Amino acid sequence: MTEQERLELEAATFRRLVQHLRSRPDVQNIDMMNLAGFCRNCLSKWLKAAADDNGVTLSADEAREEIYGMPYADWKRKYQKEASAEQQAAFAKGKNA
Repeated sequence: MTEQERLELEAATFRRLVQHLRSRPDVQNIDMMNLAGFCRNCLSKWLKAAADDNGVTLSADEAREEIYGMPYADWKRKYQKEASAEQQAAFAKGKNA
């Protein structure tokens, strides 16, 4: 595999992951954090960091919108639910592990 092919496959994989997450707003970020150790917000921060590293102008809000497919405030209003006590406890346990 050439370097260009690898980059194209990685980019396609990333786009598919983002599209999958956009199609599953029922999956809460806290659940992703508890199970996988990252969430949509992490992806947006990584996208912003990559832009910064490559001299590309991208604000934190623009990065979030790239991941969420809409302004973050809109996504939160439409889809985000209050975390249960169990979810919060699992999150706290994971942060201390």
